[in-house]
Amino acid sequence: MPSTRRGAHRARTIAAHQLRCWRLPYDSAAHIVAELAANAALHGRVPGRDFRLTLRVNRTSSVLRIEVTDARPERLPEAPAQGDGAAECGRGLLLVTALADRWGVTAGPVPCKTVWAELDLPG
Repeated sequence: MPSTRRGAHRARTIAAHQLRCWRLPYDSAAHIVAELAANAALHGRVPGRDFRLTLRVNRTSSVLRIEVTDARPERLPEAPAQGDGAAECGRGLLLVTALADRWGVTAGPVPCKTVWAELDLPG
């Protein structure tokens, strides 16, 4: 996806459509995609480089994994402390923390990083 606000919006739209096609709940996942994609477009942007959105469903463990890969491995996301309404950035990660069952960052492939979030799926 292009590392722009329009690309981040497109990522959310595509993810919601794909999850509906898979007949999976998509509201929380779409919010997470929107936040991670917006972060990739804003903080992970390198001119001429796009970001990648990956959605994976592990039916065995009933987990949806959302991954957003960008080209700025040195810019790691940090969620602000709970209740830090004065923080100018990172508030979207509070939403990710609240909606996801797990999230984190994985280095690579060089020169990239991947921010991921997992949602446990019902039954």
